[in-house]
Amino acid sequence: MSLILAVDAGGTSTRAVVVDPSGRALGYGRGGGGNPLSSGPAVAAQSLGTAVRDALAQARTDAATIASATIAMAGAATHLPPSQARNRVIGETLAGCGVTTAFALRSDLLAMFCAGTPALDGYALGAGTGAAAIRVRAGAIEHVVDGMGWLLGDAGSGFSVGHAVARAVVAALDGRGPATAMTAGMLDMLGLSAETATSTGPRHPLLDAMVELLYERPPVRVAEFAPLAFAYPDDVVARAIVDDTAAALAHTVAAAIAPDVDGPLVLGGSVLIRQEATAKAVESAWRDHGRTGPVRLVAEGTTGAAVLALRHAGTEVDDAVFARVQQSLAGLR
Repeated sequence: MSLILAVDAGGTSTRAVVVDPSGRALGYGRGGGGNPLSSGPAVAAQSLGTAVRDALAQARTDAATIASATIAMAGAATHLPPSQARNRVIGETLAGCGVTTAFALRSDLLAMFCAGTPALDGYALGAGTGAAAIRVRAGAIEHVVDGMGWLLGDAGSGFSVGHAVARAVVAALDGRGPATAMTAGMLDMLGLSAETATSTGPRHPLLDAMVELLYERPPVRVAEFAPLAFAYPDDVVARAIVDDTAAALAHTVAAAIAPDVDGPLVLGGSVLIRQEATAKAVESAWRDHGRTGPVRLVAEGTTGAAVLALRHAGTEVDDAVFARVQQSLAGLR
């Protein structure tokens, strides 16, 4: 039997699944971060290889049975052909696993949309380390809003929240901003205390140590401080950051709306999955623009990657096939 390989490669984990043409999941595998931009090409390739090999092993099938492969990946040049230099490592990794069939590249945001619904039209908003919204029409991405990285965009993302937290704490220690309960939490995360601060310079000793530590890290790691904004609901400074986050995400998804596309709206990423109030604020803003479709939360995009892979292989994914993918995949985990 010819089988289908689907991969959802995100910033923190890579998940692969082998499915048959009816949508029944036969094997599942997982690896580390698969985003070639945040993890680097070598680490992303290793994660992809681990996930694919484990999925093939659980399916008890040889790589030669894979007749079609689809990779949904964050950070890959999915708008470019698989043969393009930036994507060549994906093909080389698959070939190393014995999968030599041509593969299709898809956006991880489209996989997230397809993980929440078999519908061909609608919207998705992802807010993890980065943030972006898409409008989907006829099963393909018609329009993208934001997702431009920490330097130019990603409003409402884990990065932007963590950055706001860090700036607020630094301002509080520097006397430029109000005191905030987030300060103690951030100092604890950095392993700093009055005892560890040894600076004798003109600044607050903890501030000197904090600045040094933060500038030693890659900028994207400030996303680690994002949970602090949600941990202190009675803190005025933290609450303002949370309110700004909800407003930014609502603005992003509103910019993706077309009058003739209603829903559903699929929400994903840690900022929305773990913060119910933020997700509800985004939904409310979306409905204020006249949208009436269902809103669905998804934890990750493996089901969606399988849906995309099935469609690429020629299978029509209706409600029954979608349910089969969900149920059989859940049984493998």
